Order: sequence, then structure tokens, then C-alpha cells
Amino acid sequence: QVQLVESGGDLVEAGGSLRLSCAASGRIFSINAMGWYRQAPGKQREWIATIGSGDSTNYTDSVKGRFTISRDNTKNRLYLQMNSLKPEDTAVYYCVAWFVLGTDVWGQGTQVTVSS
Repeated sequence: QVQLVESGGDLVEAGGSLRLSCAASGRIFSINAMGWYRQAPGKQREWIATIGSGDSTNYTDSVKGRFTISRDNTKNRLYLQMNSLKPEDTAVYYCVAWFVLGTDVWGQGTQVTVSS
């Protein structure tokens, strides 16, 4: 069993930066890849970024060049550095871990609010 806990969400002005963190605990050796999603009010959950076991990364177009996903395996943490934030980035942000067997685990989410 793996548990994920996000932190770092906050209220920030447009153009500002935030770094989200996701702490993983439990059977973390079974994690294949990790990622971030977000869900804005009234919208479907949206994929943001993924980092693979070899640290390869992928981003949705709307955050390319502004967001950076990274991981620190020594601390069992996943990060999302968010720069040049826009009001449309306002959402609850979730981290997710994908396992070799095809299952996944989600965190509880952290709120990011970007004011204009």
C-alpha cells in the first residue's frame, strides 16, 4: 500500500510561483511513474505532467515552459514547480502514482488559487 499526501497549495497572484510537493510512503518500490493532475470547479480532472522511472517527463501543452515536474527519490517526494501562474491554473492539484501492475493511487489534493 502506498499513501500520497500533497502540500504547497496556496493563494498567489497571477505571474507568481508555487511549488507543490507530494510525499509518498509505504511500498514505494512498486511505483513505476508519478504524475500531477488538476481539477477546476465544474471541469473534469485534467492531466498535467508525468515523470517516468527513468526521469523522462511529459507535460500538457498548457503548462509547457511554465511547470516542471521532478522527483527526489531520497526523500520519497514528487514536486511540481509552477511559474508564471495564470488565473486559469486555479484548481485542486492531485498527485498520482502508477504501479507496474497497472493500478494507481491518488493523493487527497491541494488547492491552488491564482488571483488576477
